Amino acid sequence: MLVAKVSPITGGLNTMNLPLTPEQVEAWRAGALIQDIMPNLSAPQREFLVSGITPEEAQRVFGAEE
Repeated sequence: MLVAKVSPITGGLNTMNLPLTPEQVEAWRAGALIQDIMPNLSAPQREFLVSGITPEEAQRVFGAEE
Protein backbone atom coordinates (compact mmCIF):
# COMPACT_ATOMS: atom_id res chain seq x y z
CA MET A 1 0.00 0.00 0.00
CA LEU A 2 1.46 3.36 -0.99
CA VAL A 3 1.27 5.74 1.98
CA ALA A 4 1.80 9.50 1.68
CA LYS A 5 2.51 11.63 4.76
CA VAL A 6 3.66 15.22 5.27
CA SER A 7 6.99 15.44 7.08
CA PRO A 8 6.91 17.61 10.20
CA ILE A 9 10.61 18.24 9.61
CA THR A 10 10.63 19.45 6.01
CA GLY A 11 6.95 20.07 5.30
CA GLY A 12 7.38 17.97 2.17
CA LEU A 13 5.24 15.06 1.10
CA ASN A 14 6.94 11.71 1.69
CA THR A 15 5.72 8.40 0.32
CA MET A 16 6.54 4.86 1.29
CA ASN A 17 5.25 1.58 -0.06
CA LEU A 18 4.32 -0.46 3.01
CA PRO A 19 3.13 -4.09 3.18
CA LEU A 20 -0.22 -3.28 4.80
CA THR A 21 -3.70 -4.64 4.49
CA PRO A 22 -6.81 -2.47 4.69
CA GLU A 23 -7.79 -4.51 7.77
CA GLN A 24 -4.56 -3.53 9.56
CA VAL A 25 -5.12 0.15 8.79
CA GLU A 26 -8.71 0.01 10.02
CA ALA A 27 -7.72 -1.74 13.24
CA TRP A 28 -5.00 0.87 13.88
CA ARG A 29 -7.41 3.72 13.21
CA ALA A 30 -9.86 2.07 15.61
CA GLY A 31 -7.26 2.23 18.39
CA ALA A 32 -5.15 -0.93 18.16
CA LEU A 33 -1.48 -0.48 19.03
CA ILE A 34 0.57 -0.16 15.87
CA GLN A 35 3.24 -2.60 17.05
CA ASP A 36 0.57 -5.20 17.80
CA ILE A 37 -1.49 -4.85 14.63
CA MET A 38 1.46 -4.33 12.25
CA PRO A 39 4.27 -6.61 13.51
CA ASN A 40 5.36 -7.14 9.91
CA LEU A 41 6.59 -3.51 9.72
CA SER A 42 9.99 -2.43 10.95
CA ALA A 43 10.23 0.25 13.64
CA PRO A 44 11.24 2.91 11.04
CA GLN A 45 8.27 1.95 8.85
CA ARG A 46 5.91 2.26 11.81
CA GLU A 47 7.44 5.63 12.71
CA PHE A 48 6.82 6.84 9.17
CA LEU A 49 3.21 5.74 9.37
CA VAL A 50 2.71 7.55 12.69
CA SER A 51 4.71 10.73 12.08
CA GLY A 52 5.59 11.05 8.39
CA ILE A 53 9.32 11.06 9.21
CA THR A 54 11.36 8.87 6.88
CA PRO A 55 14.29 6.79 8.14
CA GLU A 56 16.62 9.10 6.20
CA GLU A 57 15.19 12.21 7.89
CA ALA A 58 15.43 10.57 11.31
CA GLN A 59 19.08 9.70 10.68
CA ARG A 60 19.91 13.18 9.45
CA VAL A 61 18.10 15.09 12.21
CA PHE A 62 18.24 12.80 15.22
CA GLY A 63 21.15 10.53 14.40
CA ALA A 64 18.77 7.60 14.88
CA GLU A 65 19.54 4.22 13.43
CA GLU A 66 17.44 3.16 10.46
